[in-house]
Amino acid sequence: MPTTVVLVHGAFADSASWAPVTRLLLDAGHDVRVPPVPNRSLVGDAAYIRRFVEQLGGPVLLVGHSYGGAVITVAGVAENVVGLVYVAGYALAKEESLGQLQGGFPDSDLAAHLVYEPYTLPDGTDGTDVSVEIAAFPAVFAGGVDPATAQVLAVSQRPLSALAFGEVASEEAWRTKPSWGLVSAADHTINPDVERFGYTRAQMRRVVEVEGAPHLVMHQNPQAVVDLVTEALAAVDA
Repeated sequence: MPTTVVLVHGAFADSASWAPVTRLLLDAGHDVRVPPVPNRSLVGDAAYIRRFVEQLGGPVLLVGHSYGGAVITVAGVAENVVGLVYVAGYALAKEESLGQLQGGFPDSDLAAHLVYEPYTLPDGTDGTDVSVEIAAFPAVFAGGVDPATAQVLAVSQRPLSALAFGEVASEEAWRTKPSWGLVSAADHTINPDVERFGYTRAQMRRVVEVEGAPHLVMHQNPQAVVDLVTEALAAVDA
């Protein structure tokens, strides 16, 4: 059975953020799925993606962008996951949170442009949604992306619950599954050193640096992402 590529989006984005990469993978004949991530909590999001993956049945290569990297770190322990690819993503260690991993490095440009909005949780308690200022989104999140596309992405972003920043990873799938990493060298959302540190700690099989790439490298240089995914597929299918 061929390996299915499951693309997991991150915070302040949705499945459409993967559109250029999805198109190239489909054109190359790969089986691809791009599920929506609730972006409500790391625990809940990882459980949702794990169930999605397990229901596919056959082998799966999980590809996570940004916060999606944290999600695949936990969800990737599913038995049918055969490999992990991190794209400008968080490769958390067990018992580590997004905040803890980021805390060891200088802040990116993102922190000054976050918007916090209250919402009500199902149990009636208050929660907080975090998103990026619409005006700042193109420069901070989508630098190098076509301005018209960046504008659409800015007004359609999917917020992340503040809860997700403090929750710790219960698993570290990269410990037992082969992994690959892509660093967006001009990332203004995540300090590229956060990506490099996580990838080095995980002893990934290969790490690719894309010079000049923004956080949304999937739009600015989708072929670089596809090349790494294709390399990973060749390895896990060998």
